[in-house]
Amino acid sequence: MTLSARDGSLALDGTLLSWDGEFYRLDTVYGALTVDGAGVICEGPGCPDLTAPLSVIRIVGAEEQGVQVLPGLFAAFAAARGLDYAESAADGALWAAEISDPKTDKPLAKMRFYAATPEAARSALVAGTAEMAVGLTADKGLGSRIMALDALVPIVAADNARPRISTADLAQALSGKVTNWKDIGGPDMPIALHALSAETSLQEALASRLGRQVAATVVHQGLSDLAAAVARDPWALGVTLQSAAGPARILPLTDSCGFALTPSRLAIKAEDYPLALPIHLLTPRRRLPLMAREFLEFLSLPPAHQAVAAAGMVDRGPEVQPLSADGLRLVNALRGAEDGLPLADLRALAQQMAEADRLSLTFRFEDGSAQLDASSQDNLARLAEMIGADMFQGKRIVLAGFSDGQGPPDQNRVLSQQRAEAVAKALADAAPDLPAGQITPDVMAFGEVLPMACDTTTAGRRVNRRVEVWLRPAPTDIPVP
Repeated sequence: MTLSARDGSLALDGTLLSWDGEFYRLDTVYGALTVDGAGVICEGPGCPDLTAPLSVIRIVGAEEQGVQVLPGLFAAFAAARGLDYAESAADGALWAAEISDPKTDKPLAKMRFYAATPEAARSALVAGTAEMAVGLTADKGLGSRIMALDALVPIVAADNARPRISTADLAQALSGKVTNWKDIGGPDMPIALHALSAETSLQEALASRLGRQVAATVVHQGLSDLAAAVARDPWALGVTLQSAAGPARILPLTDSCGFALTPSRLAIKAEDYPLALPIHLLTPRRRLPLMAREFLEFLSLPPAHQAVAAAGMVDRGPEVQPLSADGLRLVNALRGAEDGLPLADLRALAQQMAEADRLSLTFRFEDGSAQLDASSQDNLARLAEMIGADMFQGKRIVLAGFSDGQGPPDQNRVLSQQRAEAVAKALADAAPDLPAGQITPDVMAFGEVLPMACDTTTAGRRVNRRVEVWLRPAPTDIPVP
């Protein structure tokens, strides 16, 4: 076959390797080349049918999260494009479905989902035997899109009298350093520590947060079994997903200073809750079929958010909350003020944000770096898209920088200002085509005045170092008579 540039300036001979409806992959004397189909004319017996080809999308990974979320997401994706969606059966697949053209009944995509351990899922992506993987941890060697959110929560039986547990005590119990309830303020009874197999995605994510494997005394194969077993034993303790607590009681979590850590929707979306858990769709570093790429783009749209919420998880849709509804954080701030934090700074924040709403998009940085972390980079792109779609009419965008409380207040205010300015610059770079006035936010710095958690732990300091997005009413010019 020959691919000729439409202006006649170039002709390329070779053997067709693949056609995804958008790009040719051609074996030539120069090696394998990828060519944009929009710029060339194909001639010769090897030219493909230029109608949309069948996309085979093989997905592997975390069993329960994949089965819970993928069917609704693909059904919503098909509906948004005016296509037919039908589930089917396939050998070995936990879920299989097909998307087809309603006018011609021609199949456009076949999807299959298979359970796999995190290591096996990553190997499948690298080997080319899967196009996507459902995972609870990101991998720097792979692409990643967050399709849903959840939260890790401690669970106990309903008749366990323990009112709450601190993150420090929970970590001690999970690591096996504490084995009796009396050592963390409970009765003199051994802790029966329940968990999933170490090879599951949930345990990998939990071990990553803990820094070691959970010292479980009872191991289960699934989340429903875990929750049911903990619910039956008054001395049991486990960690599961908020969406999978089932009959067990979620044990309220605090940090070591007593700050309440509540997995509310906004706290999960903003990652203010320290055990917020993104559900990732991991992708290989190669071009995916066109339908797969379009599905990944669909994940940021409102119909995808609705499908995730309908599946019982927290969606990625932006959420707003006024300062007046932020009671827990204000209580934490007042506690900090009692320890010497200037009340003037807290009053300034309340004055500036009295009529403002907080947006759930929050920016945090890699440890010891000025580089935005993976979730924050995704948030940056989403905020730029929202600004480009003019979703904030009548509002001024404020990037509010905050710090931990490890240094002097003046120095912390400077650090929080620098972080907010860094996000403002990154936002401008992410949307170079937008007019400068449309994407120039206000930048404010509040230092350590609104802590999310105690500064005595690394995790607490990381949560406190952040840049929040607030929306204030835009000033209106009143004409002088």
